[in-house]
Amino acid sequence: MSITIVNPLIKDEVTFTQTASATNGRTTAMLVKLMPGGGTPMHYHRNFDETFIVLEGELTVALKNRTLVLMEGQEYTVKKREVHCFLNQSQQEVVFTTIIRPGSRGFEHALCILYGLAADKRTNSKGIPTSILDLAAVSKMSDMRQAGAGKALWPLITVFDLVARMTGVKKRLIKKYCNYSGM
Repeated sequence: MSITIVNPLIKDEVTFTQTASATNGRTTAMLVKLMPGGGTPMHYHRNFDETFIVLEGELTVALKNRTLVLMEGQEYTVKKREVHCFLNQSQQEVVFTTIIRPGSRGFEHALCILYGLAADKRTNSKGIPTSILDLAAVSKMSDMRQAGAGKALWPLITVFDLVARMTGVKKRLIKKYCNYSGM
């Protein structure tokens, strides 16, 4: 069973084709449709590798010291702790598969929550949660850590995530936005 979520602000679409729970934690796989101008800030993951496989269009993957433009049929694996971001710098939609190994239920939940918060108008125009507790909870569960100057904020994110857990914010977010079977 596949699950599709759409970010109504930026019109990106993610379809989970394999989830961590369905693969006993081995893999999370997603089909992503990324609109022109879409992408992520520079970040890294401590707990998983992330492979990008381009199906249509071109995807830019920026690394700490170089930039790759992946065309249809090309792929690249970002290793744990490797600083990166991905972008659609073209004028066309790009379609690609993202494979995370080992799978990450937290990452899956974070995407569902972010897209749900955007639908509920609880984010800014770039899709960043306006509540610091929501932002902290999503940041911690996704294992998406900011690189560069944003790295200095991680101790605060950790404190606000603790508050989000203690006050039930994290549980409410998961209950509201992640109530799909198989997740």
